[in-house]
Amino acid sequence: MAFQGTQKYIASADLQLAVNAAITLERPLLIKGEPGTGKTLLAEELASSLNVELIQWHIKSTTKAQQGLYEYDAVSRLRDSQLGDERVHDIGNYIVKGKLWEAFEAEQRPVLLIDEIDKADIEFPNDLLLELDKMEFYVYETQQRVKAQNRPIIIITSNNEKELPDAFLRRCFFHYIKFPTPDEMREVVAVHFPDIKKRLLEAALEAFFNVRDVPGLKKKPSTSELIDWLKLLVAEDIPAEALQDKDGKSSIPPLYGALLKNEQDIHLFEKLVFMARR
Repeated sequence: MAFQGTQKYIASADLQLAVNAAITLERPLLIKGEPGTGKTLLAEELASSLNVELIQWHIKSTTKAQQGLYEYDAVSRLRDSQLGDERVHDIGNYIVKGKLWEAFEAEQRPVLLIDEIDKADIEFPNDLLLELDKMEFYVYETQQRVKAQNRPIIIITSNNEKELPDAFLRRCFFHYIKFPTPDEMREVVAVHFPDIKKRLLEAALEAFFNVRDVPGLKKKPSTSELIDWLKLLVAEDIPAEALQDKDGKSSIPPLYGALLKNEQDIHLFEKLVFMARR
């Protein structure tokens, strides 16, 4: 069944092609794009649309590739041996399965999300090359070979914090999620706010894209920030007129703290607005 997006997730034609191509090729889909453009949500909605299990592995700076396979809990085994627990005679009782192991032994083909892979150490992607390629790994403690019953659909996200190794990239199908155009953004907003007033929406989108166009912003507002901002505008019943420039001059949009997330960007925006008013 081809992925075409869902009622909750508007996928562009290019993204739909990328997802379906990765599934056909049985290669991991590497998704890049600005934070807040729906990379993680893609895996959730893909699993929902296919009606399969979603297994999520959220990567941190301290995450090691081995943790995705399994971990040997030697501390628990030592403690149990001191207490005379019979479990110590079977080392398999102290093997903790990782997310890849869970995905490999799933009876139905799951979606495996490896989220924000660029947060980990530079060697992390290389340490998973064989496992992602061959869909198997060896457990040395139990002399057991774990092989995928059904090759999982793998979604890997990256925020471009680090360059990924060429050998890893070669094994992936790549797609960059472009920032939505105003028309595409209207479709996204309609999912979250189907009854929003048209005048408010148009004024909000114009103000939002004007903020994004400000040169020198450290963190441009993303789709998720727009949704939060619109939620506040609707809750506070802000009129469309409050978002529009007066006398053709720039103005600071109300509740702009939902759009700009650091003091440098706020100071820059206020400075540019002040200069435009002079």
